[in-house]
Amino acid sequence: MRRAALVLLLPFLLTACEQIDTGNRGVRVTWGEVDLKSGSLKEGLYFYNPFTSTVVELKTRTLRWSGKTNTYTKDVQQANITFVVNYNLDRDNAHVVFRDVGKDWDKILLPQAVEGVLKQIIGQYDAVDLISRRAEATDKALKAIAASIKDKGVIVTRFEMTDINYLKEFEKSVEDKVIATQKAVEEQNRTKQVEEQAKQKVIAARAEAESIRIRAQALASNAQLVQWQAVEKWDGKMPQIITGSGVLPFINIKTGGQTP
Repeated sequence: MRRAALVLLLPFLLTACEQIDTGNRGVRVTWGEVDLKSGSLKEGLYFYNPFTSTVVELKTRTLRWSGKTNTYTKDVQQANITFVVNYNLDRDNAHVVFRDVGKDWDKILLPQAVEGVLKQIIGQYDAVDLISRRAEATDKALKAIAASIKDKGVIVTRFEMTDINYLKEFEKSVEDKVIATQKAVEEQNRTKQVEEQAKQKVIAARAEAESIRIRAQALASNAQLVQWQAVEKWDGKMPQIITGSGVLPFINIKTGGQTP
């Protein structure tokens, strides 16, 4: 009776199970070798012989890594780059990645790919240009990182350089250069303003001279216009001159009536 019970229980004693959760993949290892025929095990419950096999569970959800690295720009300035990477394990090749790299695949593969690409990309830009063209450099880095690591079973979906810092001495020189440039622009604008004001004065002077010339020409051709302008400016007091025969008016003003 005991032997019969033992025979019935033996299959259960020789069987273990593993639950592969959603967002993960499983890898079956038999006698220390990855079972390539089983491939990447999808979500579900799996039974195996615990004496000969194990099932390793790997995350395939999108993961996020924040890191830092130091590299040099084209003009040999040390750049301290802070970055963020979104990535995930290729579900269909999880068993191959585990066989070739191991369970800590992301800690091994990602730093190599990211730091290698950043050294190459950052080295294409001068330090000042890298700041203004960060978006362009980031896009290049994303494409290069994704391409370099795709064949290794890792998918990179996002890369961003969140911060770029240089040595304090260089940042101070850049700041001084920016200030000098701003002052030069301000001085240039001030010079243009003075030149414009001078041009306006020349134009006004030419207009005044032309006006004087026209009036002088008109006065020379019409003598009565002189008397008309004098009358127009008259304040009501009769200017007089003294002669031997008495006081005479300076201007002879005719009235509308007839002389008796």
